[in-house]
Amino acid sequence: MKIRTGFDIAFTLSQPTPMILMLSVHPSRMEDLLTPQVLVFDPPLDAHEYRDGFGNICHRIVVPPGQFTVAADFTVADSGLPDPVVPEARQIPVQDLPDDVLVFLLGSRYCDTDRLTQTAWSLFGGTPEGWARVQAIVDYTHERIRFDYQRADATRSAHDAFMQREGVCRDFAHLAITLCRCMNIPARYATGYLGDIGVPKDPAPMDFSAWFEVYLDGPDGPRWYTFDARHNRPRIGRIVMARGRDATDCAISTNFGYAHLARFDVHTDEAG
Repeated sequence: MKIRTGFDIAFTLSQPTPMILMLSVHPSRMEDLLTPQVLVFDPPLDAHEYRDGFGNICHRIVVPPGQFTVAADFTVADSGLPDPVVPEARQIPVQDLPDDVLVFLLGSRYCDTDRLTQTAWSLFGGTPEGWARVQAIVDYTHERIRFDYQRADATRSAHDAFMQREGVCRDFAHLAITLCRCMNIPARYATGYLGDIGVPKDPAPMDFSAWFEVYLDGPDGPRWYTFDARHNRPRIGRIVMARGRDATDCAISTNFGYAHLARFDVHTDEAG
């Protein structure tokens, strides 16, 4: 399967503003690019590319005052297969986890495990460990939160989402991640493209999507598996851009100064 995807994002700035952009496809999907992924800046400017501590590709820029646009349009090869479902995948005891996975058991900016541990154990302490427990958490989160794009809140934590019972895809991910971590299941945040492939088309404007991954021991050994608490069904055509502890590590743009978001268009469509 071929997927054509990209974005057109515009900011208005009143002064020179340093920014970090995380708009590249993740290194793990680079080999799937069928056409070059080029970030086009208007006005043109220099960008310094680097990898952050989680392996994500970032670009540092300094944007002049006025209107600024960053855009890209490219095609990616995809298997066309839905997210794998592996019910036999088992939970790994904490003492047997790799060192670099342990950070995904800890609380973070939006995943306030200290406020949800008691709740998590009361809800899921009696569920079977492994895949079944993660799926129980996904089912609960999917039912607990009502999706409302108009209610997006950049300061909302997992506990806030639990109490307010509303949010957007990042809130579904944060709550599910937090409940998994409370149950000693490593979980990390992921963001990227997810088009309406193999499902009814959503009439709402397209956005980048957030989901999460858990570390379990499957038939081929330990690995990260994809779960999506907002949609709660295997999906086709995920193209990951960034992974981290939560949305703090995966921000599409970080501005060191005020930048008004003037336009935000994302497209992801099956191309053949």
